[in-house]
Amino acid sequence: MQTRKKYIFLTFLASWLLLFFFGGDQLRRFTFFSGRKTEARRNWPLWTDRSILKSFADPEELQNDGDPSLLSPRERRAARLSVYKNSRCRMETCFDFSRCEKHGFKVFTYPRERDQPLSESYSKILTSIERSRYYTPNPEEACLFILSIDTLDRDHLSGQYVRNVDEKIRGFPLWNGGRNHLIFNLYSGTWPNYTEDLGFDIGQAILAKASFYTENFRPGFDISIPLFSKDHPQRGGERGWLYQDSIPPKKKYLLVFKGKRYLTGIGSGTRNALHHIHNGKDIVSLTTCKHGKDWEKHKDTRCDKDNVDYEKFDYQELLHNSTFCIVPRGRRLGSFRFLEALQAAGIPVLLSDGWELPFAEAIDWGKAAVVGNEKLLLQIPSAVRCIHPERVLAFQQQTQFLWDAYFSSVDKIVHTTLEIIKDRLRPHRSRSRFLWNALPGGLLALPDFSTHLGDFPFYYLQHGSSPSEKFTAFIRAVSPASSLSQPILRLIQAVSTSQYCAQILVLWSCEKPPPPSGKWPQTTVPLTIIQGRGKLSDRFFPYAAIQTDAVLSLDEHTSLSTSEVDFAFVVWRSFPERIVGFPTQSHFWDPEQRRWGYTSKWTNELSIVLTAAAFYHRYYHSLFTEYLPAGLRELVDGLAACEDILMNVLVAAVTKLPPIKVTQRKQHKETVPQQVKGTAGVASGRRFSQRQDCLDQLVDWFGYMPLVSSQLRLDPVLFKDQVSVLRKKYPRLEK
Repeated sequence: MQTRKKYIFLTFLASWLLLFFFGGDQLRRFTFFSGRKTEARRNWPLWTDRSILKSFADPEELQNDGDPSLLSPRERRAARLSVYKNSRCRMETCFDFSRCEKHGFKVFTYPRERDQPLSESYSKILTSIERSRYYTPNPEEACLFILSIDTLDRDHLSGQYVRNVDEKIRGFPLWNGGRNHLIFNLYSGTWPNYTEDLGFDIGQAILAKASFYTENFRPGFDISIPLFSKDHPQRGGERGWLYQDSIPPKKKYLLVFKGKRYLTGIGSGTRNALHHIHNGKDIVSLTTCKHGKDWEKHKDTRCDKDNVDYEKFDYQELLHNSTFCIVPRGRRLGSFRFLEALQAAGIPVLLSDGWELPFAEAIDWGKAAVVGNEKLLLQIPSAVRCIHPERVLAFQQQTQFLWDAYFSSVDKIVHTTLEIIKDRLRPHRSRSRFLWNALPGGLLALPDFSTHLGDFPFYYLQHGSSPSEKFTAFIRAVSPASSLSQPILRLIQAVSTSQYCAQILVLWSCEKPPPPSGKWPQTTVPLTIIQGRGKLSDRFFPYAAIQTDAVLSLDEHTSLSTSEVDFAFVVWRSFPERIVGFPTQSHFWDPEQRRWGYTSKWTNELSIVLTAAAFYHRYYHSLFTEYLPAGLRELVDGLAACEDILMNVLVAAVTKLPPIKVTQRKQHKETVPQQVKGTAGVASGRRFSQRQDCLDQLVDWFGYMPLVSSQLRLDPVLFKDQVSVLRKKYPRLEK
């Protein structure tokens, strides 16, 4: 027994000696004690085979990532908590929904103080709100409040920095801790860290901010907006650069960048590395150190060569001829280059880690941009080369849609911000993501009308459906006579016998009451009289009685046959998003007057179909009444025959397409109210002058000319061909 114990002891001792002899050096390299553990973590990485595998990176360099200006996670967290004391705010906890129940979504802007200067950009934001349909001058009706204090630039080194904001807002009786307030900001923080410190406590206010960092962004509450310059247009804006003949989608350059290179500080890491992907052929990545006052003090060995190469290429030429555009972060996460790339149809390649993309709550950026990683810059060229040409073209088309729908003007940026907030108030009546990311865009698809795609005139193809097979005839009567005139009797008879007519509505816009029901003609379809308010805009009010998709708008003196009505309706069902009708007029550019002109002469071109005889979708009644601000409807009521132009301008602005003219038996003669003998010519001239004035004011309000010209007229098959009448579907059109 003792011998067995002795052998076991000797075997155990020999094992320890062998382990110590062969592995002792390695064991000494491992750290078993707490002090050594702390040292090992601090000096990571500590390779056990350092003598064999040489390290090509300094461990200290790996720990601080080569940029001493970067904040540690703890410092970032402390800075965020100091700025966003209500970091857990959500609409349910920091917004008073009851203020929006009685008067709807109304926005109040604080009165502007005379001694308080405003930047050009903030003045545009306030103007966008005050001229919109959301605005109310009464704070008691308001659901949302906007400060008159300029909060766009919160860099305390800037000349536009407003001091003592905390003291000023505390003195506002409506402030209420920021509840139901919206604050706009483009620049926050300053050198060297550019934290998102605004310099005042925003309380429970919603923050609409550019260069939003995802760690500070409060989902479902804050809104990320794009960074735009002071020269960004108030309304309208320039069109995108992609045209219908831009095929193939690949251009001269695959990938381009031309911009500043920061030698030190935050944002310098990514831009300093951009030269690695430059090949001078299809990838052009140029940077310059020549900016700032003391750039020469910090310039490195690359600066002189970079500055020379930088001047060899024109920035606009690169944008026009590039398929992809690199959008790296600047000192802050966002940059002007983002909107420049969208407009130029250059697919943005984003290199800005942690950036909450603009309006990402509504916009699907995966269809319009390539989101890269700053640390994987060298993989970008191969990644974009793998994208199929069809996908490239789809990306480019989406950039143009997003630019035109949400970013081309300050008005659109502000209105998109407000509509996103409005959607949050009624989630059950909010726009789907599809409506935001498909033509014509979320701003023009009103959820108050419907949230079902099949109810809009734009989505029949995507939805796989067709508009209803019946129409509602809507006749506007203005004759002062108490008895019905012969033209309106003939018109009601012709329309009611159409196989597609569902009902007839007569808008009675006379001071005298309408004739009794016994004096109206007997029809096979329901005939309803609607009492108007005597305003021209009444004809485009969304009356609940209109149940069909199609509306046939008519004046009482219009002369149409049943065949003309039937053919026009058949054409409209193929183009439900457009105005389809008979009498047309056009606009033109007058180079001498440097203004848009209006003409009623019969020419080969047309851009306006008069609503005296035209089909259109009933949705445009809702858009006319609810989308347009009250000022435009008042303009229509004050100028004779302006409602035709405004409806055509509105539909063209939505569809970007011209109206469609169909064949007509007789030339339409526009009727004017009865005048004293000898004054008819003067009245006609005044009417024409008012239409010209109307067109001028509409162009000014929209910021551009929405009308689109066309030379198309649609006729029935075999129209006026020398064949048998029996072979023609609409033979009466030729009589």
